[in-house]
Amino acid sequence: MGRPDRPDRPARAWQFVSRPDLTPPVITSTVKARGPLPLEPTEGSDVFLGPKDTDTSVTMQGELIVDTQGDPIWVNSSPVGTFNFREQTYQGKPVLTYWDGNSTSYGHGDVVILDDTYTPIATVTTAGDLGPHQADMHESAITPQGTMLLTSYPEVRADLSSIGGPKDGWVLEGVAQEVDIATGAVVFEWRSLDHVPVSDTYQPLAAGQGTQANPFDYFHINSVQDVGPDQVLISARHTHAIYEVTRQTGSFTWQLGGRQSSFTFGPGATFAWQHDARLQADGTITMFDNEAAPTSSRGLRLSLDLAAMTATVAAQYLPPTARDAATQGDVQVLPDGNVFVGWGQEPFYSEYTGGGWLLADETFTAGTSYRTFRAPWTGRPTTPPDAALRRSGSGATVYASWNGATQVASWRVLTGSDATSARPVATVRRTGFETAIPVKHPGAYVQVQALDASGAVLGSAVAG
Repeated sequence: MGRPDRPDRPARAWQFVSRPDLTPPVITSTVKARGPLPLEPTEGSDVFLGPKDTDTSVTMQGELIVDTQGDPIWVNSSPVGTFNFREQTYQGKPVLTYWDGNSTSYGHGDVVILDDTYTPIATVTTAGDLGPHQADMHESAITPQGTMLLTSYPEVRADLSSIGGPKDGWVLEGVAQEVDIATGAVVFEWRSLDHVPVSDTYQPLAAGQGTQANPFDYFHINSVQDVGPDQVLISARHTHAIYEVTRQTGSFTWQLGGRQSSFTFGPGATFAWQHDARLQADGTITMFDNEAAPTSSRGLRLSLDLAAMTATVAAQYLPPTARDAATQGDVQVLPDGNVFVGWGQEPFYSEYTGGGWLLADETFTAGTSYRTFRAPWTGRPTTPPDAALRRSGSGATVYASWNGATQVASWRVLTGSDATSARPVATVRRTGFETAIPVKHPGAYVQVQALDASGAVLGSAVAG
């Protein structure tokens, strides 16, 4: 029997004649426009996923961009799962970023930055006392200052006697580090043990934990946001808390949630095991509230009254049926005011109005995606298109695709006895990742050309 909101069917993969090595998941809608408003999901922007976890029958692991219809745009398969794959801006230009490393519930690795040709242009990692390659997968946000916010989980000694553990024990500390992308220099660092006691945790100390071989994850830092010239916002899953931290001293301006919350909560406003806490332009806080009981995991938006020190629900973003996403997940406020939710452990993503009306809910059926994002993307791969020719009697079908190219409007087929004699015989509109083009009486030589909206040739390939 499947989970309550997980489709009880095997995952389906796309199959491409021109790229048989690529097997992205088929994405389907579970519901459209659930609500009274005649609105549609955000058009003209794409979805960025990181399908992973082979034990869930996922069809691929790696980086995946799909369009608003769920058709693949760029598929980058990897033997290991990816985290935090998204579009960002660096030095005024759009880039792609993703975390690469070894992971369990935390990780050791680096963040890779690609330009719009999908070429790596930088690798960002931890520095200072942490040393290199200690970046955890939970955060990789680029700031307007050309820095990147990272998380790390160093193993350090700590007194665990307050929670029934050894006095000379070991924990995974939560560290936020801001690194200059160009130079690799550390410009800010914050460590949880300097400000949050082990006794603030809600995570049970299991038998055998708290040793050097099995350090206790008391904090579990999972998001860091630059929220002003002197503040950062930090979320910790295992303390059920979000902290506004002063850069200069590392102390808290306030704490939202947890054992020492600065705020009193209104009805339905409490949260637990959360991910992806973000301060929005209107002063509200968004997060993915993983705790499901007694209803469902949810996207959550809280209004903070900093005079009365109260937190109340501004909006919540609920799935069409109960959805228990115990781990991962994110909430993204889009430029048009809509809200995009990635369901982390569950293979879904959804879009809502700012007030919480569900506009669309999509599933990739199996696997997980740490976070899921929506943003416009223009890709210009340096690799050529791919083309395959399948002959049948006197005719043939040409299958054309170009992984990552977003500006192809149509495909043109040329054929002849050789390249010199080849002439155009068909031009068809691009239809999804791969376009099938029937050709009558093809010659020995067949070429396809990718055309932009004006008819200019972007690239070409010989179909074999």
